[in-house]
Amino acid sequence: MRVLAAMSGGVDSAVAAARAVDAGHDVVGVHLALSAKPGTLRTGSRGCCTIEDSHDARRAADILGIPFYIWDFAERFTEEVVETFVGEYAAGRTPNPCVTCNEKIKFEALLEKAMALGFDAVATGHYARLSVVDGVPELRRSADSGKDQSYVLASLTAEQLSHAMFPLGDSWKTEVRAEAERRGLSVANKPDSHDICFIPDGDTKKFLENRLGQRPGELVDAETGAVLGRHTGVHGFTVGQRKGLGIDAPAPDGRPRYVLSLEPVSGSVKVGSASGLGVKVIEADRAIWPSGRPLTEPTECVVQVRAHGGIVDAVADVDSDAMTVHLREPLRGVAPGQVVVLYRPDAEGGDIVLGSAKIAGTR
Repeated sequence: MRVLAAMSGGVDSAVAAARAVDAGHDVVGVHLALSAKPGTLRTGSRGCCTIEDSHDARRAADILGIPFYIWDFAERFTEEVVETFVGEYAAGRTPNPCVTCNEKIKFEALLEKAMALGFDAVATGHYARLSVVDGVPELRRSADSGKDQSYVLASLTAEQLSHAMFPLGDSWKTEVRAEAERRGLSVANKPDSHDICFIPDGDTKKFLENRLGQRPGELVDAETGAVLGRHTGVHGFTVGQRKGLGIDAPAPDGRPRYVLSLEPVSGSVKVGSASGLGVKVIEADRAIWPSGRPLTEPTECVVQVRAHGGIVDAVADVDSDAMTVHLREPLRGVAPGQVVVLYRPDAEGGDIVLGSAKIAGTR
């Protein structure tokens, strides 16, 4: 096949491209320029998309002997990922920008351009397994559970997955780094990027305040209604947050307070004890089915509500693109705006992704 290898400048995408070459495909490397100011987006292992990263990707492509290009997606990334991220926080929700980036940039914008240029598939360095069963794609957890990225890929459609390749799905990260070393790739020991790529200093609150300004409101005790303090904007909080609440007086029982809910219209941030965080029911919408096969009846499954963690057994009931998920055990810190992903346990390991949806509310 003609394969377009998305090369970020890191070790994973470089080895993924190398394996696509080894498999006999006609491979072309491409680095996505996602920032209008690429010189400002790396602080050690934080951030990405810098000029340094594009040079690392080019050097890897040279060693692999494949053509290499840089495509400027900065404007679309800003519109689809950054502005969506800011807007979701302003509305009192907690988005996952990696999910949005995979959905809107790597497997919409990039894939569309690749298909238009005659490529058959896009290969990335994601840790997830992908196969075709009975003619439909099956997305599964990776062999390395600690690096598994099936959660952030679960918003892809069957059509998108039919043109995707994840060459690292059966590997462990240590194996990938060792392979990069053997191949002479200079990125073999390059640190992984952490946190949100467009916030390299990790200060999400400051980033949002720079764009949204201050929107003062009250910190309210969820049980008594007492005003405990004031804040500069609901965008500085997320459900389940414990630190940085700005409340001077301790709780009467001396235990920590947590953010329980956000009300962006009134500007109210309700706080309370940990017992108020437990969620038994998740209401979600915008359901997506990576296999192209929607659930048609209540289904036993395993759900995940964060990229790393928040996993519990559940029963999912679907009505059109809306979903109600009844959890077997309560989960804490489940926030509107997050993605809930449904998995079917697999006896051979590597749970199978059934579908995903955007969390609209909890009970």
